[in-house]
Amino acid sequence: MTNEHETFLTTQVGSWPRSKLMLKTLRGYQKGAISRREFNTVAEEEIRRTVALQEEAGLDILVDGEHRRESFYAFITDKVAGTQLMSLAEMLDFVEDKAEFEEMLRTMDMPASAVKNPTCTGKLTRREPLALDDYHFLRSLTRKPVKITLPGPYLLTRSMWVGALTRKAYRNHQKMADDIVRILRDELIDLRDAGCDFVQFDEPVLTEVVMSEECDRRTFM
Repeated sequence: MTNEHETFLTTQVGSWPRSKLMLKTLRGYQKGAISRREFNTVAEEEIRRTVALQEEAGLDILVDGEHRRESFYAFITDKVAGTQLMSLAEMLDFVEDKAEFEEMLRTMDMPASAVKNPTCTGKLTRREPLALDDYHFLRSLTRKPVKITLPGPYLLTRSMWVGALTRKAYRNHQKMADDIVRILRDELIDLRDAGCDFVQFDEPVLTEVVMSEECDRRTFM
């Protein structure tokens, strides 16, 4: 029987709406117009604001808002060797079924040049921790439990495989997936050892496994 005084722990999904300044700074960093140090200065201020708002709202488990990331999974190209960030327009020349790919592009509600995808182009190894620095900074801002979010292995395997490019390093999806799982496991261990309270692996495309019969089609988030 549930105690009437018991409460549910509350948290946020992970990403946070970006301010106009954060968006402008991100675009400048992507174009090489500002340095990584300048980008981090703005991002850290946004993270401070995000943490303050969560504490004011009374959330139990806090996140950093993913302000340092281009998207919730594209950021791994900065951290993992053997990857290249490519727009969907750039990928058109390499996909196996161009007709199906073009049809997918037509149904999207944004330009193909605006959607960028981390693509496996070589052997995948962790160049630097994926989110350990993010955790340390977030941990310094609050006494509450904190959560770090990471893209899951199923999402990364589905989205990163482009046969014409990836087969230079891996003969099939399974071999690439083994290295993706290894990278995520090493990151999880590092976060655990650093004292991280919660780690969330995001797998939004698993809904297709449950809800759709089209699980073999290419997925981009």
